[in-house]
Amino acid sequence: MTGWNVGDMPGLDGRVAVVTGANSGLGYVVARELARKGACVVLACRSEARGRDAVERLLGEVPDAAVEVARLDLGELASVREFAYGLPYERVDLLVNNAGVMALPHGTTSDGFETQFGVNHLGHFALTGLLLPTLLATPGARVVTVSSFLHALANVDPRDLNNVRRYGRWTAYARSKSANLLFTHELARRLAARDGASDVRAVAAHPGYAETNLQTAGPRAEGRRVAERMMRLATRVVAQPAESGALPVLYAATAPGVPADSFTGPSFAMWRGAPAPSWRAPWTTDDAMGERLWAASERLTGVTYEALEA
Repeated sequence: MTGWNVGDMPGLDGRVAVVTGANSGLGYVVARELARKGACVVLACRSEARGRDAVERLLGEVPDAAVEVARLDLGELASVREFAYGLPYERVDLLVNNAGVMALPHGTTSDGFETQFGVNHLGHFALTGLLLPTLLATPGARVVTVSSFLHALANVDPRDLNNVRRYGRWTAYARSKSANLLFTHELARRLAARDGASDVRAVAAHPGYAETNLQTAGPRAEGRRVAERMMRLATRVVAQPAESGALPVLYAATAPGVPADSFTGPSFAMWRGAPAPSWRAPWTTDDAMGERLWAASERLTGVTYEALEA
């Protein structure tokens, strides 16, 4: 894995990839590089207008890319269902659960879930479950869920999944990112236990500290202009470019031999550098906690993974 970069990606001709939050930042880079290798890429974006702008920009960089945009609002379960049911492909080789929000002031999704938990975890849980039959029918399919090294700040609290007792923006973010890893762990475990052979692989990745618009979204939403400027400056000075932050995600998505339930991140202190196996908090591989989160997620979203029972 040492020194791995986009030049090491295999050809992806004939493959179909879905990338959430692909209109900017890491998602855009991931979508662009998958398309550059020949995949047909669906940019799943909350704003169709921004998604169309991203497609135009991407085609300027990769003129022969096969890309399209479709609306997906992960904070609205009806939108998740509409996207999944409307996807016009008989195969999905790669689902990259990338979209997310970070350290926002307290708010709720249209379905009443705390925003960070609802968007970062529940939306992707529902999307993956709805696409699972297609994934299972696609040889070698992968589900890549993007977490963060900041998951280590807090574990999921099964008694307070919606963070209603005492809201802290960073604690809520960390819990949602721990939920991403617990979801990956439990999905990998259930895939391995499924009756009948399945080579769908559930893996996770994180970008380290990468320069995206996530860092400034929270201060901007609260009108904290000084905090927004300071975060923008710190990001510019310390963070690695989005192109570098996307490498662990691309590695997890395309490199041969990536183990199920693995967590890939930057090699240097989980901060920056080439893709490498990343440390994860022990609670993110807790089977009992994974089962509890899974059961709660099915109940809250109404999406059940019946295909895993077959």
